[in-house]
Amino acid sequence: MRRRGAPYRVEEQVGHLLRRAHQRATAIFLGQIGVDDLTPTQFAALVKLKDEGALSQNHLGRLTAMDRATILGVIRRLETRGLIERAADPNDRRRTVLSLSLAGRRLIERLARNGPRVGQAILSPLAPDERETFLALLRRLS
Repeated sequence: MRRRGAPYRVEEQVGHLLRRAHQRATAIFLGQIGVDDLTPTQFAALVKLKDEGALSQNHLGRLTAMDRATILGVIRRLETRGLIERAADPNDRRRTVLSLSLAGRRLIERLARNGPRVGQAILSPLAPDERETFLALLRRLS
């Protein structure tokens, strides 16, 4: 927090610090999982489809906390790579559902094993009790 009369220093601002932490987390992700040019948002979508099964685009976006434009781009790139498939919803022919293709299932099953290591590496500068507090605070902010 800025003390009264103290100069404004961007490197001490919460937004700047969150952006730097995000850059670090992304770099760690790419180093541990980011093979095959898979981004963190694409990874999240594949994991959710693996966990939940077929989902509508809208539902997948909500579950992965992506806005409409972001999830649309993620889906387009995953579909182009043959990692997901579209099909008509058997309960509502106007709606499309997304599911993992065989290639997508194989890829995410292989890469998801590295997931816990990513979290451990990101939190490694913190003591165990600090990690719990940090995660609790992040949940409140998000």
